[in-house]
Amino acid sequence: HEPAPPLITVQLEAFEWFRREGLTHLFREISPIVSFNKNLELHFLGHRFEDPKFAVADCREMDMTYSAPLWVTVRLVNRSTGEIQEQEVFMGDFPMMTDSATFVINGAERVVVSQLIRSPGVYFSVLEDRTTGRALSTAKLIPNRGAWLEFETSKRDVLSVKVDRKRKFPVTTLLRAIGYSDDATLLSLFTDVDTSEEHPFLATTLEKDPTTDEEDALLDI
Repeated sequence: HEPAPPLITVQLEAFEWFRREGLTHLFREISPIVSFNKNLELHFLGHRFEDPKFAVADCREMDMTYSAPLWVTVRLVNRSTGEIQEQEVFMGDFPMMTDSATFVINGAERVVVSQLIRSPGVYFSVLEDRTTGRALSTAKLIPNRGAWLEFETSKRDVLSVKVDRKRKFPVTTLLRAIGYSDDATLLSLFTDVDTSEEHPFLATTLEKDPTTDEEDALLDI
């Protein structure tokens, strides 16, 4: 019988790939970061790790995290002046994997546990409101990367949305933030579907919307 391969090899090789190449791919995905007025661009050029400051055993004993300083070379481009600045920036202490394929976090040894992740897509559901008996709809937009959007209706005919499962706000606020700023434009978008006189969803939602234009909506979100 052939000896079984080391079971931790997969984890060690995967982390090594992430440390050397995976981070490079991630920085490329978000580079450049452009300012709101399009005048400034921040480009990520490369990264490097320094050696860990403390040994694994020391981190266990002193309740510290086994980590290494991460430095990233960035280039700031000012489109208005043509000025270009380039320097290395400290991004923080990055947890490192031990030779046993574990992490030491605040002195405690941890392992990576795989988790099931819901596939990207749109998920619809309908629930019955207990007090009114009305069917209330929800829709979850799950992207491959980025923020989750969760839309829902209420028994008071208000359409609301949550971004990354955080604070709930009127869906018209989100629509204003992406450019549909005035009430007339918003109402015209849904004239073909928001047709119930008994339950005027968009008109009711606009009454609950504290924002009035794109700038207000962006600040509110």
